[in-house]
Amino acid sequence: MANKTIRVATDVGGTFTDLVCFETDLSTGKATIKTAKSDTTPPNFEQGVLNVIAKSGVSPSEIDFLAHGTTVVINALTERNGVKVGLITTEGFRDTLEIARGNRPDFFNLDYRKPTPFVERYLRRELPGRMTYKGEEVTQLDLSGLPAILDDFRKDGVEAIAISFLHSYANPAHERATLEEVKRLWPEGSVVASHQITREWREYERTNTAVLSAYVQPAAERYLKRLNEGLKNEGFRGNPYIMQSNCGVDSLEAVSQIPITMVESGPASGFWGAAELGKLIGEPDVLALDIGGTTAKCSLIEDGQVKIMTDYWIERDRTSAGYPIMVPVVDLVEIGNGGGSIAWVDEFNKLHVGPQSAGAKPGPAAYGRGGTNATTTDANLWLGRINRDYFCGGEVVADMQATQKAIEAVGEKLGVNADEAARGIIRIANNNMVNALKLVSLNRGHDPRDFTLVAFGGGGAMHAVALAAELGVKKVVVPAGASVFSAWGMMMSDLRRDYFVTRLADLKEGAAAGIEALFAETETLARSQFAAENIEAGKVKMLRYGKFRYQNQEHTTEVLIEDGAVTDARLAGIEAAFHETYEREYTYRLDAPVEMVGIHLVASAEVGKLKMAKSEPTGNDASLAKKGERDVDYALEGIHKASIYDGTRLEPGMTFAGPAIVEDPGTTVVIHPGNRVEIDGYGNIHIHLAA
Repeated sequence: MANKTIRVATDVGGTFTDLVCFETDLSTGKATIKTAKSDTTPPNFEQGVLNVIAKSGVSPSEIDFLAHGTTVVINALTERNGVKVGLITTEGFRDTLEIARGNRPDFFNLDYRKPTPFVERYLRRELPGRMTYKGEEVTQLDLSGLPAILDDFRKDGVEAIAISFLHSYANPAHERATLEEVKRLWPEGSVVASHQITREWREYERTNTAVLSAYVQPAAERYLKRLNEGLKNEGFRGNPYIMQSNCGVDSLEAVSQIPITMVESGPASGFWGAAELGKLIGEPDVLALDIGGTTAKCSLIEDGQVKIMTDYWIERDRTSAGYPIMVPVVDLVEIGNGGGSIAWVDEFNKLHVGPQSAGAKPGPAAYGRGGTNATTTDANLWLGRINRDYFCGGEVVADMQATQKAIEAVGEKLGVNADEAARGIIRIANNNMVNALKLVSLNRGHDPRDFTLVAFGGGGAMHAVALAAELGVKKVVVPAGASVFSAWGMMMSDLRRDYFVTRLADLKEGAAAGIEALFAETETLARSQFAAENIEAGKVKMLRYGKFRYQNQEHTTEVLIEDGAVTDARLAGIEAAFHETYEREYTYRLDAPVEMVGIHLVASAEVGKLKMAKSEPTGNDASLAKKGERDVDYALEGIHKASIYDGTRLEPGMTFAGPAIVEDPGTTVVIHPGNRVEIDGYGNIHIHLAA
């Protein structure tokens, strides 16, 4: 093993558990890549991870670095299979969760009801003690009632406790004292305080975040413990890193304490991978698109930077306000349109696709598992875009009879034949995805024509060219191993922690000293946490952002603060950057004073990050990878005889033109007439669209 390193990443999805393995020869720098998929195994998700490692043929004892992403947290929240939670809060504020926000989405519905809090009112308890918004104590904390509260919690079967006090973002002293006392009185219990997760203001959002973290903590902690033990039993000698929602990995021990940070770990790793890929190939401005079995997710990456936000909500839609989670999450838009999205016709004979999904069981009709609804996958299969003789990489025999029956049923309601119905399904699905891509680009002041579309996931490459053409994007890149790209993204991630701290400051002379002191204090905290985990100080990098707004506005715009101390002389430049960023996003600027609402510090360190080696063109012709031709229906462009290429045989430097289809075991790349294709030195497929 001295002459090679083995890095592995696993990603647990709703249907499949993915694996990517890079075995690098240290003498030559060349890497051998393995990928594998196996069924996800709820509720024992760790078994699916062990299964996919075994299927890949990689010995856990030889793995030098292992990163892991999982949907266990988001599943626990959406499926309501967390634990019973008790909340301890400031006297007079136990109904903060009930009051929530007034931003009801279904505004004119007189029967509207707010989402039910995750903690019933009788389990929301109060303690005397009060801080001001400046962090000044006006009423001392009184813990005399805490033993009785804990006794009641035990009697009611509470398994986890959340602590959230008013203005603890400014001064967490009362929360810390309560946290220590709860641990002393109930050492076997699970407890989390809001300041451990976030130091931002907004009482409802911060309290709900603490509650949801407590709700999933025991289950997530047990899962991570079982995963670690299973890996150790198989011979793994290292410490696994866990993917978080902020596009970084963290230690298993740290994530076990606050598992809510991995609520969107799967999508985050894919978008981070898209950003890193963009840097590799000289395309720093990227529209990233991830199409899986149930959903399509997209994010905009500018100048190689993934935008991170804390205004994240689950279960928010047109009729429900949802639940806020104030943790760093990649800025994304997610819609219910994936390969398994069901096509249906409403009472007005209008065709829809999604958000309902056929899931893994029974799945699309073509899977032959009893599914009767037509899905996007069935439509792609019917139109010849997916090879019926190489369905799911040859692992599943396509049930064409069930596919035909399902699509004809949709066609009958629309008064068209199966071909027209399938084309309609594809066009509606594409339209839904285009709208999502517009939300992260045009709606935020970005012209999609200035970006490269990077498409991944099992279904991304099938729809990418059509979406790019609609948006005016000039190039699409399909990464090597696109179907397991999120797992690849984990191996490109750093150990990362995001620190958000609320502190109001007008941008005027004399303010710089306080801003710099806040950054310095937060950086000291970050370095101490890394040092406690034996991360060398020289490996830790800091990136500073400020959150600014015009005075009297409600929300903020984030601005990068370049290297160097914040001084009064730099405030004018920082303010100018805010005006520019604000105008790009909202199309106007104001002649009004600017204030800082808080800071965002990114602390990161490399831990086994993969270094990619570029291969030179082989000089071989693409005809060596061609395996035949077949008629393919391109919906808008009609039916064309397309060249079919074996994706596993494509080599750096190969070029060809559409109409064509590239097939590999994990995905199908649909290349439209007029497209020009080239394979780069990393095995990625570059598709240049016709003008």
